[in-house]
Amino acid sequence: MPKIFGREPAAITGLVAVLVQFVSAFWIHVSADTQTAINVVAACVVGLVVAVMVHDGVIAAVTGLAQAGLALGMNLGLGWSADKQAAYMAAITVIAQFFVRGQVTAPVPAAAVRKPVAAV
Repeated sequence: MPKIFGREPAAITGLVAVLVQFVSAFWIHVSADTQTAINVVAACVVGLVVAVMVHDGVIAAVTGLAQAGLALGMNLGLGWSADKQAAYMAAITVIAQFFVRGQVTAPVPAAAVRKPVAAV
């Protein structure tokens, strides 16, 4: 299990949830919806960090983080139309794929995968 700051990812997301509740209780009132949205974004960020650390599912993690950010923005009053939201998500997906595609290499060369065709 990869660790972030020496802790498991679940401990990090739990700490964020407690901090949001504590700040909301004592200093700044944060609605339950906003607390939920912040926790979702925190979980997505931690998921992205883990995906990058283990080199698996980076595109899915990046797009999930972007979706969580968009959901948080919409929850906090961002007034984007459905078309604008779709364009945002398409741009994030293409950019993530462009970046990850340049970083990924096949474990074996393509020539090693090709098998000769046997005559029947």
